[in-house]
Amino acid sequence: MFVRPAELRKAEWPEFDLDAGEWNIPAVRMNMKRPHLVPLASQAVAILRELHPLTGPDGYVLLGARTSTWPMSENTINASLRRLGYSKDDLCGRGFRAMARTILDEVLGVRLNSIEHQPRHAVRDPNGRAYNRTRFLPERREMMQRWADYLDKLAADRKVIRNRHSPAVSLWDGRRV
Repeated sequence: MFVRPAELRKAEWPEFDLDAGEWNIPAVRMNMKRPHLVPLASQAVAILRELHPLTGPDGYVLLGARTSTWPMSENTINASLRRLGYSKDDLCGRGFRAMARTILDEVLGVRLNSIEHQPRHAVRDPNGRAYNRTRFLPERREMMQRWADYLDKLAADRKVIRNRHSPAVSLWDGRRV
């Protein structure tokens, strides 16, 4: 989805239209104080549909470990990465945005305008305006589906990654190999 970790962990069920495959993040939670529409890949919609009976229909999508009235902790994603063997120098929650941007550009050949509009970066058009109001929505929908399909292919091919500080970790289920 390429959103900031704080936007993800504070996501609330009323912001999602799973039938349309969209997440509408309100302006009050966005860095630039403008609402942001995030197209969702079919895989993300399927995961959210599985999660909905557990945490929906109102309130936070990702609940805290100790209470159902607070969102997931800001440390949960990074703590999970540490338990998988990644050091702070290897990977952090925010690093997924940079990884996605790089792979979409260099491996999948997605246009930079589509990539940069997805995480709501200020993309200057030829006239110098900070935001192009077209938002590249059809291209972003396609890009998000291609990204999810790419990740599924990595899992299906059982790609394994190694880092300097730990044994190899499986990309598809996080177990050490």
